[in-house]
This record gives sequence, C-alpha cells and structure tokens, in this order.
Amino acid sequence: MHRDELPGHILDAVRRGVAIPALPLALDADRKFDERRERALVRYYVDAGAGGLAAGVHSTQFEIHDPKVGLLEPVLRLASDTAQAWGRRRGRELFRVAGVIGPTDQAVREAGLARELGYHACLLGLGALRDEGTDTLLAHCRAVAEVMPLVGFYLQPAAGGRVLPYAFWRAFADIENVVAVKIAPFNRYQTLDVVRAVCEAGRARDIALYTGNDDHIVLDLLAPHRVRTSGGEVEARMVGGLLGHWAFWTRRAVEQLDRIREVCDAGGPVPRELLTLAVQVTDVNAAAFDAANGYRGVLPGVHEFLRRQGLLAGTWCLDPSLDLSPGQARAIDRVCRQYPELNDDAFVAAHLDEWLAG
Repeated sequence: MHRDELPGHILDAVRRGVAIPALPLALDADRKFDERRERALVRYYVDAGAGGLAAGVHSTQFEIHDPKVGLLEPVLRLASDTAQAWGRRRGRELFRVAGVIGPTDQAVREAGLARELGYHACLLGLGALRDEGTDTLLAHCRAVAEVMPLVGFYLQPAAGGRVLPYAFWRAFADIENVVAVKIAPFNRYQTLDVVRAVCEAGRARDIALYTGNDDHIVLDLLAPHRVRTSGGEVEARMVGGLLGHWAFWTRRAVEQLDRIREVCDAGGPVPRELLTLAVQVTDVNAAAFDAANGYRGVLPGVHEFLRRQGLLAGTWCLDPSLDLSPGQARAIDRVCRQYPELNDDAFVAAHLDEWLAG
C-alpha cells in the first residue's frame, strides 16, 4: 500500500495534525486480555475527539509481539475494528497506526498483518536493530515501506530505542512512503536532528512531524523551526502528537491541541497561559511516567490514571514485575489534586457505561 492510496481526508488530517493516543493494553487480574475494557478505551478515544489511534506500540506493551504471548493479532484486530465501528457511529474516521518491531522478516510480516487489519500506516520501531549500522537500518525501513506507509519512530533508549544519527534521518526522509515521524528521544538535540533532516530533504510538506516527547509536549507543539537549506529557509512545526501521555485525560489533550493550533495559525505572541500549561503537563507526565525512577513505572502509571476513572480495572502488565514504583501513587495523587482542570473525569463518568456496554 502506497501513501497515495490512503483516503484523502486521512492524509489531510495527518498533515494538519491530530491527537493520536498510544493504546494501553487492558488486562484482568489474571493478566489475560480484557477485551471489554480494551474496546471501551478505543471508544473513549473516538468520543474524546482523537484523530488517530496507535496500537501495538510501547504503551500496548511490546511483549504482545512475542508469538508465545499470542496477543498481537487479537489486539490489533480489536483496536482497528472498534475504531472503525465506533467511528462510523460518530461520523468520523481515525488514522489507524500499528506498531511494527523486530528484525526485517518479522517487521515485514507484521506490516502485512496491519495492512490486512485495516491500518493506514505502521510505526516502525528499530530497537531490535540497536547494533546495526545506518545502511542496514535504512534497508530495513525500505523493506517495510514496500508493504505500507511508514511513520518513523525515534524512541528513547530508556523505553527500548536507540540513538539514531542525523545521517540516518536525512536518508530516511528520502523514503517516498514515509507519511510522518514520531519524534520521541526525550532529548532536545536529537529532536532537532529529525526536524533538520526532514527540512533539508525537502519533505517538510510531505512528512508530518509528531511529538512523542511526553516530557515536552506543549512546547514541542508551539515551537516554529526555521531551517536554512540549499533551497532556502524552511519552516516546520510539530503538528500533532502520538503519545502515551495522551492515553489518559484525552479529552483535555484534544482541546489543548486545538488551542495551540489556533495560536500558531494566528501567528501572534504565545499566551502566557500556554507556557504555564506546558509546565503543568510536564509535571503530570513526571508522575505518570515515573521519571524519578528512570521510567520504570511508565506503563502502570498510565494505567493508574485510567483505573481511577474506571476505564481499566487495574494496573496489571504482562510482566508481573512491573508495578507502580514506591512513591509513584503519591506523585499521581499530587498532580491530580494540583491540576484538576487538566482531567476529563466528568466526561468519562458521563459516558463510561456506554463504552463498557456490549
């Protein structure tokens, strides 16, 4: 599938910028797939106004890609089917992204599965090739791009990614079937490498830039990048986000993105309240992602916010050793208390029974 085969309204939305939550994995107390609550999460994201959904990614737990776990196809199928069915009820279609990982044979196979299940693009993780050189990485990316459109993925090493040099991103931007890049190194220097590479490749209009820097969301979305290239000065922005942080309090995240877009389109000064919001969102993220403990509690941390709203039954992960870190629950208590205007608790409470039904 080539990017030109994507529905025009989907490609336009991706370029304009949408909120794309990274789907958590719903499990029950026995650590079995909880289809009812997984379905409820997808319905929540549709009704919250998200413009996309990413499944099979870090937030969905990379362990589902292990054939012994046997959850990749069930999770991807449920997420895609639910997003399409619930979206039709609401008169909307989400940009559906499937996480693809592993060595080339596995990645190509997973991309084929995603295409069959109705996804529009794959988010290509490169953690399995952490010791390979740039040429090998690019050959891997091109092989997957033959199957379906790509969303590039700069994943921070703490979550299983690797450092990717500017030279890689400059060549990656030349792959025709790339539609977007999720920039998530949690590092300002490495973030700039990707932006500069896309601009210098002349692809700033074709490749949408999405922040995955959950520690820097609002400022990433506000900042204009001006890059001097051989063809002249190019301005680029991160137009949206593909974020684990947006898996909870999603209604507010959509509203924040809309407000930021209004300000950027107007071209005037950035209002002071958005700079304050940037600090508040990062503070919430520190608790959710367990920054104090090297992100060990990132998955159960996101689950805990959703558990408190009733969307998830618990914080269980496939890895039984993963749980909230000591002190993380208190940190979450603090940010919930300190920033009540950032939650969407009332919205969730009003619709939870409908999302959980059927």
